[in-house]
Amino acid sequence: MNLSAILKAEAVKVIGAASSKKRLLHDLGDLAHAAYGLDSARVVEALLERESLGPTGVGHGVALPHARMDGLDNVRGAFILLEKPVDFDSVDRQPVDLVFALFAPLDAGVEHLKALALVSRSFRDDSICKKLRANADPATIYAILTSDQGMQAA
Repeated sequence: MNLSAILKAEAVKVIGAASSKKRLLHDLGDLAHAAYGLDSARVVEALLERESLGPTGVGHGVALPHARMDGLDNVRGAFILLEKPVDFDSVDRQPVDLVFALFAPLDAGVEHLKALALVSRSFRDDSICKKLRANADPATIYAILTSDQGMQAA
């Protein structure tokens, strides 16, 4: 699996700042709507439901919000780079500037887990995170996310 299978170029965005975690989730909803036609309000609701179970800020400035939703036929992703990090209730209490959201069908058991593992593994690579943070162009960010060898899984 490669991130190009779940991420469209239109689902990559750079945002100057988000006023809060909730505002960032709304930005993800808007991005999912623009890129995949998903209902923005439903995306936000699903992400908030998942966040209520425990924060998805995994540390080192990275958050991996994810949710299962009806109306999807396969796993989809969206990425936001924040120029000004936001508090995301991360495990290390550090603000977040790299946010990769996953949206999966309600019945996508193993595919959802494979995608989550791929994204998680990829963002543990400091060199990839540095490359992403060093670029403010969505097309360049998309190329980094989808073509880097570190962003692939067997």
